[in-house]
Amino acid sequence: GIIIGAGVVIVLIAALIFFVMRRMQLQLEAQEAPKYRFRKRDKVLFYGRKIMRKVSQSTSSLVGSTSSSRPRLKKKQKMLNIAKKILRFKKEVPTLQMKEPPPSVLEADLTEFDVANSHLPSEVLYMLKNVRVLGHFEKPLFLELCKHMVFLQFQQGEYVFRPGQPDSSIYVVQDGKLELCLTGQDGVVKEVYPGDSVHSLLSILDVITGHQRPYKTVSARAAEVSTVLRLPVDAFLSIFEKYPESLVRVVQIIMVRLQRVTVLALHNYLGLTNELFSHVSEHTSTLNAHSPFGFTLKYDPHKKKVTVDEVPSSVYLYPEEESGMENIFSPFQGRPNATLFEEAQKEILKLMKIEDPALLNGRVTFHHAKAGSVLARQGDQDVSLHFVLSGCLHVYQKMIDKQEAVCLFVTQLGEMVGQLAVLTGEPLIFTIKAERDCTYLKISKSNFYEIMREQPSVVLSAAHTVAIRMSPFVRQMDFAIDWMAVEAGRALYRQDDQSDCTYIVLNGRLRSVIQKVNGKKELVGEYGRGDLIGVVEALTRQPRATTVHAVRDTELVKLPEGTLNNIKRRYPQVVTRLIHLLGQKILGNLQQPRGPFSSTPDVTNPASNLSTVAVLPVCDEVPISAFNLELSHALSAIGPTLLLTSDIIRERLGASALDIIHEYRLSGWLAQQEDINRIVLYQTDSSMTPWTQRCIRQADCILIVGLGDQEPALGELEQMLENTAVRALKQLVLLHREDGPGPSRTVEWLNMRSWCSGHLHLKCPRRVFSRRSPSKLREVYEKVFEKIADRHSDFSRLARVLTGNSIALVLGGGGARGCSHVGVIKAMEEAGIPIDIVGGTSIGSFIGALYAEERSAVRVKQRAMNSVFKTVLDLTYPITSMFSGSAFNTSISKVFEDKQIEDLWLPYFNVTTDITASAMRVHKDGSLWRYVRASMTLSGYLPPLCDPKDGNLLMDGGYINNLPADIARNMGTKTVIAIDVGSQDETDLCNYGDSLSGWWLLWKRINPWAEKVKVPDMAEIQSRLAYVSCVRQLELVKKSAYCEYIRPPIDRFKTMDFGKFDEIYVRTKSCTCPSADFTDLAEIVSRIEPVQSYLGADGQLLKRKKKYSFANLPHYIYLKI
Repeated sequence: GIIIGAGVVIVLIAALIFFVMRRMQLQLEAQEAPKYRFRKRDKVLFYGRKIMRKVSQSTSSLVGSTSSSRPRLKKKQKMLNIAKKILRFKKEVPTLQMKEPPPSVLEADLTEFDVANSHLPSEVLYMLKNVRVLGHFEKPLFLELCKHMVFLQFQQGEYVFRPGQPDSSIYVVQDGKLELCLTGQDGVVKEVYPGDSVHSLLSILDVITGHQRPYKTVSARAAEVSTVLRLPVDAFLSIFEKYPESLVRVVQIIMVRLQRVTVLALHNYLGLTNELFSHVSEHTSTLNAHSPFGFTLKYDPHKKKVTVDEVPSSVYLYPEEESGMENIFSPFQGRPNATLFEEAQKEILKLMKIEDPALLNGRVTFHHAKAGSVLARQGDQDVSLHFVLSGCLHVYQKMIDKQEAVCLFVTQLGEMVGQLAVLTGEPLIFTIKAERDCTYLKISKSNFYEIMREQPSVVLSAAHTVAIRMSPFVRQMDFAIDWMAVEAGRALYRQDDQSDCTYIVLNGRLRSVIQKVNGKKELVGEYGRGDLIGVVEALTRQPRATTVHAVRDTELVKLPEGTLNNIKRRYPQVVTRLIHLLGQKILGNLQQPRGPFSSTPDVTNPASNLSTVAVLPVCDEVPISAFNLELSHALSAIGPTLLLTSDIIRERLGASALDIIHEYRLSGWLAQQEDINRIVLYQTDSSMTPWTQRCIRQADCILIVGLGDQEPALGELEQMLENTAVRALKQLVLLHREDGPGPSRTVEWLNMRSWCSGHLHLKCPRRVFSRRSPSKLREVYEKVFEKIADRHSDFSRLARVLTGNSIALVLGGGGARGCSHVGVIKAMEEAGIPIDIVGGTSIGSFIGALYAEERSAVRVKQRAMNSVFKTVLDLTYPITSMFSGSAFNTSISKVFEDKQIEDLWLPYFNVTTDITASAMRVHKDGSLWRYVRASMTLSGYLPPLCDPKDGNLLMDGGYINNLPADIARNMGTKTVIAIDVGSQDETDLCNYGDSLSGWWLLWKRINPWAEKVKVPDMAEIQSRLAYVSCVRQLELVKKSAYCEYIRPPIDRFKTMDFGKFDEIYVRTKSCTCPSADFTDLAEIVSRIEPVQSYLGADGQLLKRKKKYSFANLPHYIYLKI
């Protein structure tokens, strides 16, 4: 017995040693480099392909041989076919090659403002860089102006200028530092470093107009030993004598700067209104003494209010029939008093210093406005000069974030209003209203331009009347606020730089990029017209968090920190506005998901707030003109749209408008069009002409348009584009015929290009592909533009994507309850809600993929019902799962076949859980059926699916993000409609104690007399475990402002009740109506429908759907300037 016991112990010890050694060997193997896992079948296919390549090579080598070898060639071809049949080869589907964005997208140019390598002297470059007016002179004029520059040396603490000294110079720091201060104000308003300047364009205007003023409250001193360039403004006068045509341009630039930079920046972003204008005008009129219409005007400048004493009128009688809105203000009925009209014209001649009285003949009209009438509204394009003869005109401006308007100033007798908008050609920034009966003279913009062409100096008088209306505060800010330009590729500031100012984008586009600790650069966001940059860092005094560089030539307002602090001290209401702006930024950051499973923002999607889009055809066969007209029609439903071609530019600006000598004129005009219109479309020429280069330079986004039914190709223009550092994001757009086949081979289109930010498939109406002459095309689209664009068309979908108004449908996971998705989609179709992007998890990924392919709820229902998941005969030994997954894979693959995600009509994504890397995976490309199957892989039932890209194991996406609305949001959508069908919390479950017998549960269920107990089965437990990890993310989604959350009434159905498809569908569809309890689709429609705001006759803000006539069509039809 002892011997037997000893033998058993030895055997056990030997077995233990063997297993320990085996475990250590396995651990050592595991520490080696990871190897991809291959099944035996994959190995056979690999070696089979290797053999077939050799057979194919030997076959091809016999192609050029003699006729005696042909029988041998036929035998080898037969062998090749037999081998293919045996090995069951399938055609390999190409996969999308993952490409990193080119360096030009994420990196700023390293070369900054280069003084050393320039052919111009440093002082000339500094002057050109800082003073925007000088940059718009032709080179001979500018160099002659620079002859008047002088160098000044200042010691530390020495004043460059003080209050009381003449304000008649431009100062540019070449070396050292200056400090700009205000009398009676603590602290430095602005620090001026080498290359920066100290000047006021209003002061320049005063000198030019002959009304030079001394410095009143502004002073500048040297903070250290400094060298300063001084340019006397008197030098401009000599230039204007030699080149009188440049006078109008300089005055217009000053007026544009005053309106865009100073007034709008302080109003739109700091909320200032009547602080910007002087309530007391410096102009005095001789009309006050005559009072021809029986009104005596009294104005008390100390009380700052107007009182009117009315005297019964014996000159003008008000007809009772003129009570309609159309007759509120009109040309004077009857013959005006000759003496009054003559004196009024004399007053205008005096005010505007018009030398020839004949210039007013036929260009001045006499008008009368009734009390309460609005003469011009804020935002109007067609503006006029109004010269008050009797009564007064009140000027109002709408307050930021509020419906009411505030009175800026009152235009008295003998004063003008509206001249700022006439001089700049830009929209009116306030509303002009007659609070009581008023008589005035009116000069339209076109008539004023005719007078200006005959006598250019008239702009000086008009500009001076604007300057004297500005408040002293605006004049101080004109010294402190900078108008700067950044060339494409240049960095505005770099990561970790000191935050000393805030920027406002006037026009152009900038991109924000962050560099991680590992050196990798990621796109954070993009900024367009009207956006604030760096406000959070400036207010919190933190270093710059990102590097911001210009995507294209950009103009900005620079608001120094000292200036901002000074404004906050003087006007405390600005602090409230800044807190509001800061809160919006912080709230936006908080709504972004955080944590290891959060999705990063989709950098490949063009950001919203696009202003310009260039359209570039792949080949000559692309109907680019019809495409642009169709897209213009769709965009007009969202906002004013302008389509520009080289022919339109030459027609509007002259045949030589594209010559380099007219660079400023063209750039200024294009910038103005961007301000006027919501989006501007640039249609390139068929070759790389100067206009094509201009289109690419101006573009925020480039659309590369190809034909989906043609062979994938790379156009000549694109090849030239690849060789240039293009910073704008590129989108591939493939056009398809209505009756043609669906999308295919999209991967090949994408792989041919170096990098594309995304792609879209558009099904086009037949008129797009019809071959018509320009005149016939005009006739066709005249009728098209008379109708409102169809919101469900693919062109409307593209328009929403470009303007940041796209709508995403996100379908959650929930097993059989996901059948309700079909009912919700059907109800959305009936409610008229368009869908631009589809995404989902688990069963939601399956239904979403069907809809992205079919775009019809009826077809989705038919195909979903036909795809019965065969799992009964797929049982296997339950080590990893109960089923092998083979039958389930067959069911899914029969539904989608070899369809790629890139070939779906709608952009699509789904979510899986990567258990290899413990991370969330978002799939937007690749094999459709595989990733749908991976997203539906319930633990314990199906084995994880091996990702064909990297071999990682993928499971059901419900374990990590069951309702991925945040991912859709990061893809650039404005509204996300999220359908939640996940498990709900149940608190009435049975308390069965510490253990549970399955036999007891079975008896309770089959015994009709036994008391029923509620215990979740395995599928329900798996489902609940999945949703537990998503509870916090789901709550964030439900509370977010961008998400429309819908919960269908399907709680009584279980996760595996796939046999109740029809019941769930009918239940959901019948409840998705305006009277339903759980959602109101009509309300969602009202929230996502684009509307236009306008002011009614009573000044109240109204809303309406905007209707567009064919007059908005810019190309072949009406050319409106």
